[in-house]
Amino acid sequence: MEITFLGTGGGIPSKDRNVASLALRWTERRGRTWLFDCGEGTQHQILRSPVRLPRVDRVFITHLHGDHIFGLPGLLGSRSFQGAESSLFIHAPEGLRPFVEASLKASATHLRYSLEWRELTEGKWTTEEGVRVEVAKLSHSVPSYGFRIEEPDQPGCLDVSKLQAEGISPGPVYRDLKRGETVRLPDGRILYGEQYRRPDRPGRVIAILGDTRPTEEAVRLARGADLLIHEATFRKGREDLAAKHGHTTSVQAAQIAVRAGVGGLLLTHISPRYSNAEAAELEEEARKQFPNTDVVVDGQTVTVVPAGG
Repeated sequence: MEITFLGTGGGIPSKDRNVASLALRWTERRGRTWLFDCGEGTQHQILRSPVRLPRVDRVFITHLHGDHIFGLPGLLGSRSFQGAESSLFIHAPEGLRPFVEASLKASATHLRYSLEWRELTEGKWTTEEGVRVEVAKLSHSVPSYGFRIEEPDQPGCLDVSKLQAEGISPGPVYRDLKRGETVRLPDGRILYGEQYRRPDRPGRVIAILGDTRPTEEAVRLARGADLLIHEATFRKGREDLAAKHGHTTSVQAAQIAVRAGVGGLLLTHISPRYSNAEAAELEEEARKQFPNTDVVVDGQTVTVVPAGG
């Protein structure tokens, strides 16, 4: 599982940061990709990334501010021009569909594939590959949502050392035991797969939040997650301004990470008022509350591993 940050700025693009978008690549699932938000210029950012548009099969839009949606019509057209024919699911708040359909119609853009619309509501659901998604409403100036994504537990590795100690050579028997099957050896011994597999590995959990003030829903969505991706539009000392516009400071995001007990915190949606040097100071402010914090930059790819893994 990898996350590529396509845009890490908030509001408007700057010389250092494009507006909001990130891609979650299921590297163990044939590179299937979920896109979260699609600000203006996202498809340009994708050209400089490992993301491939035909692999994108779900788009999640946290809220309908322009810096999170203006890139979507163009991206949909490019996905079609690149030959994609598989359906694309769009999970978004009420109101996005008319905007997209009007944009495609006005530009005479024909899609080779169908769009499957799913209006966001609070609750839980499971994808076809067993990934669980929880959606909750946050606190912003317009309806804004956060997501908790839970991967199913992974089968434990085969205990090869135990098999070798019992004189069992590699071959098809290893494969069958890894599947949990019962195997009879030529010498009559019966082996049970569950006795030769290490314990299952917990699935990874990440929380990806849209724009928000500090809220209890953010803590709940992120509880025990391996990774929390949270906005940090403003730095310490601008709490009043953040609250007024429905945002969070770096320190407030770090405090949420502490309360939720997450493994790591990645800060994004940085205001264009801050240079890269100032963003580094913002990062240091947050680390005083939660040491495992990083301010991400455009083009950065992070591999998600279970906490302690």
